[in-house]
Amino acid sequence: MSNNQQHIVSAYDRDLEAVQAMLMKMGGLVEASILDGAKALESRDVELAEKVRLGDKAIDALEEKINEETARCIALRAPVSTDLRVLLTVLRFTGSLERVGDYAKNMAKRTSVLAEMRPIQGTDAALRRMAREVQLMLKDVLDAYIQRDAMLAEDVRQRDHDVDQMYNAMFREFLTFMMEDPRNITACMHLHFIAKNIERMGDLVTNMAEQVIYLVSGTMPEEGRQKGDETSFMTAED
Repeated sequence: MSNNQQHIVSAYDRDLEAVQAMLMKMGGLVEASILDGAKALESRDVELAEKVRLGDKAIDALEEKINEETARCIALRAPVSTDLRVLLTVLRFTGSLERVGDYAKNMAKRTSVLAEMRPIQGTDAALRRMAREVQLMLKDVLDAYIQRDAMLAEDVRQRDHDVDQMYNAMFREFLTFMMEDPRNITACMHLHFIAKNIERMGDLVTNMAEQVIYLVSGTMPEEGRQKGDETSFMTAED
């Protein structure tokens, strides 16, 4: 390898390291947003919810910066094969992370509304457990990306079924609470939107896991993972 080629390779490595460092920072902010959003909901902490809502700006700013740097790297380095797959994976990761952050922000937005209503017994803690599971999936998928660990990514992919089952159980609980007392309807509708948003976070993290598998193997997972969401006719806010 000539000195010029070595220089190009080392420059690409530095660019990739910088982009990946920003990606991990963005992932950490999104993880914190999920946990803080769920904590704020459970404790009806309006100040913490506002912190989550405002913190979404930093997530959006990092997405923009990562996209700019990745596009610059593609234009300047003209990567091929594996290197190109790495950069395309980064772009897809940032898009998914930004969406997860939006869902966490939506959870925070509804906290101030729910704070004015009487709590629905057990639902806040259940939502926090569900959010915690998604946060752990996100942590593992980021680790899987850095370590190029397809087995860990597949584990994350399969764990989304547990999130779906948690969502289905909560959906049935919401229906029961609403039928038992019409005064619960408004609160349960807000809580359902939050649960659906968390379930969609899980879907996005699952997509990230599939991208890691593609990055490592060059092919997407062959067997489609069966969705466990039994309430697909219901919609959640974007």
